[in-house]
Amino acid sequence: MNIVELQQASKYYQGVTALQKLDFSLEQGEILGLFGHNGAGKTTTIKLILGLIKPTNGQVRVFGDDPAGDNAYHLRRQLGFLQENVSFYDQMTGREVLAYFAKLKGCDKKQVGELLEEVGLAHAALRRVKTYSKGMRQRLGLAQALLGQPKLLLLDEPTVGLDPIATQDFYRGIARLKEQGSTIILCSHALAGVEKYIDRALILGQGQLLAEGKLTSLIEQTELPVTIAVQGSNIVLPEELQVKATATAQGFNVQVSQQQKMTTLQQLMTLPALGNIDIHMPSLEDVYTHYMNGNQHTEQH
Repeated sequence: MNIVELQQASKYYQGVTALQKLDFSLEQGEILGLFGHNGAGKTTTIKLILGLIKPTNGQVRVFGDDPAGDNAYHLRRQLGFLQENVSFYDQMTGREVLAYFAKLKGCDKKQVGELLEEVGLAHAALRRVKTYSKGMRQRLGLAQALLGQPKLLLLDEPTVGLDPIATQDFYRGIARLKEQGSTIILCSHALAGVEKYIDRALILGQGQLLAEGKLTSLIEQTELPVTIAVQGSNIVLPEELQVKATATAQGFNVQVSQQQKMTTLQQLMTLPALGNIDIHMPSLEDVYTHYMNGNQHTEQH
């Protein structure tokens, strides 16, 4: 059984198309990266999965059931959600806030102290939330989302306000949850940060699905070039590579197709003046930009 399944899911608001015929499914233990510009349909998709809204057309299933149906309360106890801009009662302490949400969710109160420790807030547990920095509030929001060991976790810009070390700690925690069988949907504009943690990417534009799949598959589909940075003094490239090269301060950048990568490397390795070679494979950000630019071009025509 799929943990999440959307079939031809569409949502219209007073004539505006927020989401159009979206199809995708998510299996247990997968981490899905959900990407798109503002207004692309990401928030609408999350609201449909949470059962906060119903699709105008199509079907949404979470754990095989309608998330907005009669069984919604029991379904939501298996969900965790962190929104982009968290907000709590400023006069309550961090521990009181988490204890309050634990009671709402019917969780064991033992988790409160454990989660505060896990997100690095144990030292501030008895401080009022109004004294918390943005990063501390974000970590408290993450602790709230993790209450009850959710089987499905939806995270919207979870690392906003976190410093680099806290961000690394966060993603290590996500990896642990995946190992424990949690299924995770992760929305983020920091594409470089999430690239190595997601199993699949789903890219939305203007409410429509632009691309979906493993990053390696998407890179193959886009046929984006590999960039080989060649460094050294007085390098003379083979004639067939000169047309594919641009000069840099250290040497040249040579762009070739993925199929030509190994052959090109073998050629470059024989250059007598070669100092160093760096290979830059297309990234998630490159794939995202490719589909966004293609979508904009389609809209203009």
